[in-house]
Amino acid sequence: MTSSQPKRRITIRDLQKMKTRGQRITMLTAYDFPTAQLLDEAGVDVLLVGDSLGMVVQGHSTTIPVTLNHMIYHGEMVTRGSQRAFVLVDLPFPHGQLGVQDTLRAAAKLMKKTGCHGVKLEGGAAQADTIAALVDAGIPVMAHVGLRPQSVHALGGYVVQRNAERVLHDATTAQQAGAFSVLMECVPDAIAAEVTRQLTVPTIGIGAGPHCDGQVLVTNDLLGWNSGYLPKFVRQYAQLRQMAVDAVTQFKNDLQNGDFPGQAETFQE
Repeated sequence: MTSSQPKRRITIRDLQKMKTRGQRITMLTAYDFPTAQLLDEAGVDVLLVGDSLGMVVQGHSTTIPVTLNHMIYHGEMVTRGSQRAFVLVDLPFPHGQLGVQDTLRAAAKLMKKTGCHGVKLEGGAAQADTIAALVDAGIPVMAHVGLRPQSVHALGGYVVQRNAERVLHDATTAQQAGAFSVLMECVPDAIAAEVTRQLTVPTIGIGAGPHCDGQVLVTNDLLGWNSGYLPKFVRQYAQLRQMAVDAVTQFKNDLQNGDFPGQAETFQE
């Protein structure tokens, strides 16, 4: 009996080839081992351990409270839970904005502790020197432009970013600095299309229309696991939260009326 061979990991070269071929890149968030396993089995190309975990998992109103240790804790679980996908971990606030040396130390720690394959850094032109330093150190970087959740207070809220010149400048500068990909969040589709046309590296959109080279969503939103506010750019493909509520309610009812545990769930002499 032979053991199955591990799957080959997707690399930044594979993602670049996907853009060249016109093959869309699938990217979803993962914060734990079982979710990583599920998404990897489904063939998702990139798993993002996003600092969105501050809102999705921890219940905060922003991503700002998330720490580097939080990202390491969740990132190592996701890497262990996947075999094929490229695992990307967010640099949390404020490590991407404290200067080259601090960001380099934080990114290196993320890579060493989690075993991830790259980091995502919010910002573009202002972080060009930092991006270049990380890439020179052997750390693949995805830049995040447009709406930047870590700067939500400075931006005046979670609002669409319509400054085409700013978005294009941030994206092209990040590419010139060595970023292997650029994520655009909450950007009008015409702007995102022009950025995608001008860049040679893959673009990933979230709320940026259909013309990006790939798309990312928060998995909990896609699966209907969260309650409350749902962004305009999300399409729900399931309603797992209601299914879970129904299942737990049925368990409680079965327990109360004596149907559980039954003979099938009971050990006999």
